[in-house]
Amino acid sequence: MARAAIPGRLTWQPATVAATRAETATARTLVLAVDGWTGHVPGQHVDIRLTASDGYTTHRSYSISSAPGPDRLEVTVQVVTDGEVSPYLVGVAEPGDQFEIRGPLGGWFVRRPADPRPALLIGGGSGVAPLMSMVRAATNPTRLLYSARSPSDALFSADLATAEAAGDGRVAVTRVYTRAAPPGWSGPPRRLDADALAGVAWPREADAVAFVCGPTGFVETVADLLIDLGHDPMNIRTERFGPTGG
Repeated sequence: MARAAIPGRLTWQPATVAATRAETATARTLVLAVDGWTGHVPGQHVDIRLTASDGYTTHRSYSISSAPGPDRLEVTVQVVTDGEVSPYLVGVAEPGDQFEIRGPLGGWFVRRPADPRPALLIGGGSGVAPLMSMVRAATNPTRLLYSARSPSDALFSADLATAEAAGDGRVAVTRVYTRAAPPGWSGPPRRLDADALAGVAWPREADAVAFVCGPTGFVETVADLLIDLGHDPMNIRTERFGPTGG
């Protein structure tokens, strides 16, 4: 007896752009409708594949930035100059367009809802995208330290302000600006350093889990600083990105 094929996580399936939302001048969130999508674990990613009219295909991985839910997901994409996929996703794709995705993918850099430990999320640049999914789904105390070049480069500004203002104190956000700070900001722009980390880190006895995402140099520096502060290396999870042709 023939059986209908059941799509798996590694099966390419069609995704339709349901909506788009500008995050900055060079980054955009795409809301994707996917039939049969059953949700994801915060921190996971998907592969997106584009196919040209001559049959040429290419694909890239993008973090899911939305909270888990059925039938829809959101990916937030920072354009990469001379990239093959990100310029289309950020500057061309419109509601109704279709391409293929597979996933959700990834089982290490994930924040599972049943994990009772407090979380420290540290993101550099667009590395905040998977952390935003964790913030949106947070059920336990969560602190986010977000390093961006300037306020105009910062992703999810309105969403993070909403999460902070929820009133239950579950989510706290600390920002670091490396090149230009907003008017009235206390202190000059600076890179994320030990003092900034010490100001937001949970005490050692809290047994917190840390998620660090950003460029390779950023992630390695932050991981080393966390260990210097006494953070258990087993409780530090990292995800890094570098030049890939976007």
